Amino acid sequence: MEDFEERLISGLTIRIDRPTCICSDSCTKIAFEIFEIGDDAIVTFSEACPDIERDRLMEACSICPVDALIVIDEDGRQIVP
Repeated sequence: MEDFEERLISGLTIRIDRPTCICSDSCTKIAFEIFEIGDDAIVTFSEACPDIERDRLMEACSICPVDALIVIDEDGRQIVP
């Protein structure tokens, strides 16, 4: 599997830095419809991955204790972390 996964969700690019992830499970508690724990005990995107409230999505990413979730806005600027 790749070191990074990316999806466009609610107008934001969400990137998972897989080697950095320690599977704290915090993001899945806030945005369970976006993130899930994969078979390798690393966060991955849910299959459906619907649009959700941007504030909740950014909170789910910013709560990551090791900054493995990166949010990039429509202008290409990294806004989380």
